[in-house]
Amino acid sequence: MKKAPLFAIFLMIVLGACTPRPKDVRQMDALPPIYPDYADVTIPVNIAPLNFLISEGGCDAIEVQAGTLTLNARGNEAVFDIDEWKELLAAGNDLQVTVTALIDGQWQQYKPFTWHVVKDSLDPWLTYRLIEPDYEVWNRVEIRQRCMENWDEAPLADYEHQENRCMNCHTFGSQDPNLSMLYVRGPNGGAILNEGGLLRKLHLKTDSLISGSVYFGFSPSGRYITFSTNIIIPAFHSQPRKRLEVYDSKSDVYVADLQEHRILRSPLLEQGNVFETFPTFSPDGKYIYYCAADSVLLPSDIQQLQYALVRIPFDEATGTFGMQVDTLFNQQSVCHPRVSPDGRYLLYTVANYGTFPIWHPEADLQLLDLQTGTINTLSVVNSTKSDTYHSWSSNSRWFVFASKRDDGLYGKPYFSYIDRNGQAHKPFCLPQRHPRFYENTLKSFNAPELGRGRVPFTPEDVARAMQQESETFQ
Repeated sequence: MKKAPLFAIFLMIVLGACTPRPKDVRQMDALPPIYPDYADVTIPVNIAPLNFLISEGGCDAIEVQAGTLTLNARGNEAVFDIDEWKELLAAGNDLQVTVTALIDGQWQQYKPFTWHVVKDSLDPWLTYRLIEPDYEVWNRVEIRQRCMENWDEAPLADYEHQENRCMNCHTFGSQDPNLSMLYVRGPNGGAILNEGGLLRKLHLKTDSLISGSVYFGFSPSGRYITFSTNIIIPAFHSQPRKRLEVYDSKSDVYVADLQEHRILRSPLLEQGNVFETFPTFSPDGKYIYYCAADSVLLPSDIQQLQYALVRIPFDEATGTFGMQVDTLFNQQSVCHPRVSPDGRYLLYTVANYGTFPIWHPEADLQLLDLQTGTINTLSVVNSTKSDTYHSWSSNSRWFVFASKRDDGLYGKPYFSYIDRNGQAHKPFCLPQRHPRFYENTLKSFNAPELGRGRVPFTPEDVARAMQQESETFQ
């Protein structure tokens, strides 16, 4: 019984002895060529190890010194022991990182960089949709959840249990894992509402609505959902540098009362000559923020389709709308407004035109200070590719977004820190156990959402909920 552990220890000693150690080191006047780019990023104290690889060819060994921790490994991958990593980050202090690599027989030590560790934790769970980044057809869609503190990952809903149907994104109410919703499309589909693991299937549509719910958000109490109805049209570009355009030919905004099964309406939110979409409640429930655009002739005038950021008052106590719509920003086309849980900031996407920024390489994030009215263009966060589909951590210090910055095709989750002065910090990519994960995956991470805990249902639960009779609304 004792031979296996002794053999394992012997094997570790032998392998460690075979790992080359730096000697005759040449100093380099450049940062190390690592992927993902984790140089000088700000990270939370509870994040999983930032495993990375040397992207330069001919790397036979690597040494990483991060604070008091030294890692030596053969090959070009730096993979940290998770227990040593947690101990390293526990103090919440900045860590200087020095990378030395054996490249074509020569040890090279690169300029050091810093991991800025902050004690403001990131919400520990992330949900996202895995989908092929193609415009022709979707296939084998999954919605999954991943723990930010380790490598635990599990499906919430998947193609195997839903006859390979399309599933829309999973959204929390106030980052609460016990209040969330996702949508399963197709025959007998519906909105799957999660209340503490109890799943209900909702038919959020009446005969007078142009479609069922598409984009939605919970009120703070959880009693109401604001949602848009959209007739969505995909169209191919004639320009070779652009692949696809997706636009709404009609769209309106409503509120569903989940307690009384009523659809609440305002004439200001269903104007025939205005497209309204992407509604979300403010954290205090006093406003619904959304995007609105004057209708144009589509698809010929798509580049004149400009969505403004607007809001309308809402009274949760009476379930009534205000009588005036205020415009907050109308300089570019706006999508996906999200208010920070503390009510201070509003994060949104801007693009040159239209309403589907995932196919717009110019799509960027902006941050509106709702107290001062100032706008932060987030230059340290944005890239030359699409940056969008964002959500907040419950402490309002972090947000996650989907970025195509690596290759312009595959979206990956990136996390950025907002300090108490409202300044954003360089984002980092979702860490993976294996540094080559992103090289090998053929799925795009879509609509990432942060949550305070693990969601209490499984794909089997969703499949059973789909067999229920839908709850209807009037």
